[in-house]
Amino acid sequence: MQKNTILVATMAIATLGTGAQSCLAIATSSVGLAVLKQVLLGGITKGLGIFSNKDSFLSNQLIEAAMPSQLREVNNTLQKIGLGNLVAKEKEYIAQAATFTVDISRPILTNAVNSLTAADAARIIQGGSGAATQILKEKTSQQLMLAIAPKVDAKLNEFGIIKSLNSALAGSNLLGSIFGGQNNNLSATTGISNFASEQMVNGLFNIIQNHEKQNSATLLNSLSEFK
Repeated sequence: MQKNTILVATMAIATLGTGAQSCLAIATSSVGLAVLKQVLLGGITKGLGIFSNKDSFLSNQLIEAAMPSQLREVNNTLQKIGLGNLVAKEKEYIAQAATFTVDISRPILTNAVNSLTAADAARIIQGGSGAATQILKEKTSQQLMLAIAPKVDAKLNEFGIIKSLNSALAGSNLLGSIFGGQNNNLSATTGISNFASEQMVNGLFNIIQNHEKQNSATLLNSLSEFK
């Protein structure tokens, strides 16, 4: 019971963002770090679980909200010209490609969490709810993009969706405006794959941060039981 009380109190302190030295000492201790890591690892497990299931990926609003504006513009244009079925297929293939990024993303995120320091914990305390995910994002987002983008590009081309999008938008200046005036197959292929990868990375962090905030609220409620 005493150990659980310490764990709950530690996370609650981090969530509230107090600057008191005594609270800072507790939250940046080995116990405090363990709690922060546990919360983040739980969010990672939840997010990658969603990525592992195509239907869960497609129905998740946090992933949908992470879609880059450029890819959304492509989809809106396709909808306007009556190619909503192609948009649905594109989203389905992106969701399917996401399943192949799970094993690549997991060690990158897990290693980053396990390497969090007392200095990181102090920043999290000062940043308040959601700050832990933001720090994790700072540490890993670029590495994640570099790691998964080639896999996503290969899968989307294997599924043939990039070719279909290029054909559907042939003669349109949309791709040229998005890719800096270079409306060719290579730039479109790389660009669309990068947009899909960006959506995956940001969508994953949206899920992790949502988990962090939900868990923080639960811990705060639990803390009140010990007052």
